[in-house]
Amino acid sequence: MRFRLLRRRLTISAPRMAVRSALPWPFRWAVLAIVLGFCAAIGLWAFEFGKDIAGLEKGATEELVQLRTEAISLRNELLAVKSERDEAQSVANTAGTLVTAEKASHEKLLAQVKQLETDNRLLRDDLGFFEKLIPAGAVDGLAIRGLQAELTAPATLKWQALVMQPGRNTQEFNGRLELTFTGTVNGKPWIAALPDGAMPIKVKQYGRMEGELTLPPQVQVKSVSARVLDGSVVRATQTIKL
Repeated sequence: MRFRLLRRRLTISAPRMAVRSALPWPFRWAVLAIVLGFCAAIGLWAFEFGKDIAGLEKGATEELVQLRTEAISLRNELLAVKSERDEAQSVANTAGTLVTAEKASHEKLLAQVKQLETDNRLLRDDLGFFEKLIPAGAVDGLAIRGLQAELTAPATLKWQALVMQPGRNTQEFNGRLELTFTGTVNGKPWIAALPDGAMPIKVKQYGRMEGELTLPPQVQVKSVSARVLDGSVVRATQTIKL
């Protein structure tokens, strides 16, 4: 029996034996932490020493300084460009305002020129009208020139007359202009005057009078007569046929 036990202990089938350290676990972790910290310190020192040897830290610092200088320079240039842009924009706005004002002034001048051309054309027309009315010989006293009448609508007769007083130093004439319209209605005689009666007139050298007369239906106007009255005295007369 003892021999079997002895053989069992000395052969492969003997039971396993575990060897345990006498150090406690907290102490083991502290030693491991110290070793790892020491290794990290050595690695960091080696990394820094390598950078110093290669000149990386110095180059990076110089590059950062250079980049900062360039950034400042670019910022100053940007501010200068913005200032120039604002100044150019101000000049452009001023120029735009001046162009707008000049355009408005030009349009106003064009309108005035057109109005002057219209007035000039009317004056030429009036001058031609007056020249046609002036007789070839001398005229003494007040006279009626250019009595005209025409139908502007089926029931509207437009008339005009020019009363002239020759001479430059003549006194102003105050009187009345009386018009008489004669014609036929369905073959029967018809006669009419101005609705408001004789028209008051004032003439220094010439005066142009005009108006419209509304005609009754079926009226055919044959003639128009005009008289200039000074009180009850007839100063001038003229009759036209249509």
